[in-house]
Amino acid sequence: MVETKGSYRQIFKATSLFGGVQVFNIIIGIVRSKIVAVLLGPMGMGVLGLYTTTIAMIQSASGLGLSSSAVREISEAKSTGNAAKISSAIKALRRWVWFTGLLGVVVTVAFASHLSQWTFGNDKYTWAFYWLSLTLLLNALSSGQNALLQGMRHLKDMAKSSMLGSLVGLLASIPLYYLYGLNGLVPGIIITAAVTLMLSTYFARKVRVEPVEQTWKQSYANGVGMAKLGVAMMASGLLVTLVSYATNLFVSRNGSIDDVGMYRAAWTISSQYVGLIFTAMATDFFPRLASLNSDKRQQELAVNQQAEIAFLILGPMLVFLIGFAPFLIKILYTKEFLPIEPIICWNMLGIPFKAASWVIGFMIIARGNSKLYFTTEILANASTLLFNVLGYHFFGLVGLGVSFFLSYLFYAMLMIVLSKKHYGFRFNKTAKKIFVLQLVVVVASFLQVAVLEQRLAGYIIVAILFMLSGVFSLSELNRRLNIKELLGKYRKR
Repeated sequence: MVETKGSYRQIFKATSLFGGVQVFNIIIGIVRSKIVAVLLGPMGMGVLGLYTTTIAMIQSASGLGLSSSAVREISEAKSTGNAAKISSAIKALRRWVWFTGLLGVVVTVAFASHLSQWTFGNDKYTWAFYWLSLTLLLNALSSGQNALLQGMRHLKDMAKSSMLGSLVGLLASIPLYYLYGLNGLVPGIIITAAVTLMLSTYFARKVRVEPVEQTWKQSYANGVGMAKLGVAMMASGLLVTLVSYATNLFVSRNGSIDDVGMYRAAWTISSQYVGLIFTAMATDFFPRLASLNSDKRQQELAVNQQAEIAFLILGPMLVFLIGFAPFLIKILYTKEFLPIEPIICWNMLGIPFKAASWVIGFMIIARGNSKLYFTTEILANASTLLFNVLGYHFFGLVGLGVSFFLSYLFYAMLMIVLSKKHYGFRFNKTAKKIFVLQLVVVVASFLQVAVLEQRLAGYIIVAILFMLSGVFSLSELNRRLNIKELLGKYRKR
């Protein structure tokens, strides 16, 4: 029981730590956008956005997904306790990220004029892309250092590196924006990448790595496994991007640009602000699962424990976001965006199913089954695109929210069936019970928004549902964590 409680505490601690990091980075992003908007205006916002998205796309393709797949290799090596195996995996990773980084540089330089034409419609920005090619190498090396920190479970150092990198990068960029205007954007991006690399390198050097002899041929062989899984994960990310692009294109062609803006605004709230919980959990969950590959029973227990914590945290959050969506929309946007409320509500209804499918998905990745993972991603993204097209065609913007719900309902069912067939995995009774109870409260919150016209009565009902879900979550978390004992330890520190 003590060991189980320790596992729950580890999950909750990592979620809290990286949830805070995500919130901090979101705030830094908001501040950066505000400063660019004030100093450089809409054009500055547009140019910065086009620079960063173009570089991110090239990074995603040239990086071969190593920043994620290497975490599995290092975690698995660490679980063996074999120092030579750990060092061998890390050395192979470091050589491979140099290759992927230089590949990104070469591709960017070779296609700089084309990137300028495709992105801006002219060749005025060719030299900007020449300079920005440096960030492909800097970012690749940073991703390698972060994979080392994550795989070796130096999570606090990883959190410090991320937060300091965001803050120092912002502070270094502001004078450039102020002094050089649009011409300061490229130096700002490069300096931010350089600062991020310096900080990640500083913290990565704290990890003790035994020296190991390794030929380039051995590095290639050791890295092939990482690359295979990494390419599958990279392709999955590209599929998500393509589905998003196709959806935006369909909506703009069959509706309007305003509808695209509404859809993106709703998506931002649904993915960014709720998604920080998923990102925070993944930082610890993935390497922990990979380290348990030799013990399938413990791995399945870890998946169920992670699911329980996810459902307990998400329950009250989803009730709040559904019930008070109008206030959130007015705070983040303007009254003109109030029509996205039903989209947000439908999206929130799909989040519990996203959580269920998400925890199973990480088990498949941790076990290195790239074919099964990629197959599920193809089916999931194909269904998402189909639901998006049909939803918008028949129901307009609200249909995109319904699509989100149906997509993740289908994805969860698919993952449950496939994980049972391939691994014999199933959620335990406790996880099922928490899921059902929290889903009932979320559905009740959704129904009151859809049915009740008297908003005051609706807000009262939502407040009651929020308290019920919150009390249940706190009670269940206390059973697993012993919150009083944790607070006592914190006070003693």
